Amino acid sequence: MSREKNLSKVDLLKPENMILMYARGVFPMADETGNINWYMPETRTIIPINDFNLPRSLKKFLEETDFEFRYDSNTIGVIKKCADRESTWISKELIKAYKGLQKLGHLHSVEVYQKNTLVGGLYGVTYQGAFFGESMFSKTPQASKCALVKLLERLRGKGFTLLDVQYQTDHLKMFGAKEISFQEFAELLLKSYKKEISFI
Repeated sequence: MSREKNLSKVDLLKPENMILMYARGVFPMADETGNINWYMPETRTIIPINDFNLPRSLKKFLEETDFEFRYDSNTIGVIKKCADRESTWISKELIKAYKGLQKLGHLHSVEVYQKNTLVGGLYGVTYQGAFFGESMFSKTPQASKCALVKLLERLRGKGFTLLDVQYQTDHLKMFGAKEISFQEFAELLLKSYKKEISFI
C-alpha cells in the first residue's frame, strides 16, 4: 500500500488514482463530516455472477412489471438519488470524483424507469472483468431488486468474473451473496483482470 501512503487525499480522488485503488480492492466512503476515507475489509461480500439466486416472486414480478431498464443513461442522476437520504456516505466531493471515473469509462449504472420517471437504480465502478457495486436506491417497491437482477444478467452476458458488493445485507442474501476472505477476493480480482470487457 506504499503508493497510497505517498498520495494526499486530494490526489487519491484523481480518476487515474481512484481506479488503481479500486483495482487493489479498496473503496472510498465519506464520513458524517464529509471526510473521505478508504476501506479494505478483511471479509468481502460477492454475488456469484454465474450462480446467483433469482427469487421466484421477483421473477414473476419482472415478467409482469411495466418497468423500463436503461444502462448508463443517467449515471450521475442515480448517484444523487442514492445520496438523497438522511445519512449518506456519498458526499458532493465523492460525486465530483465519480465524474472523473465516468470520463475514463469506469463508472456505470442500471436505471429503472416507470412512466419515464427514474424510480430505482444502482451504480458501480468497473475495471477489466470486475464490477465494484457501490449503492442502489428505490423509490417504488422492487425497483432496486430488479436493477440488481438486470445488472447480474448483464455481467453474466458480458463475461464478467466478479461482482463485489462490499458488505453482506439481508437484501443481498436473497440473491446468493456470500462472504469470502480478502485473500479469496484478491484471487478473484487477479482472475478478473485477465479479461478486457466493456460494460456497454
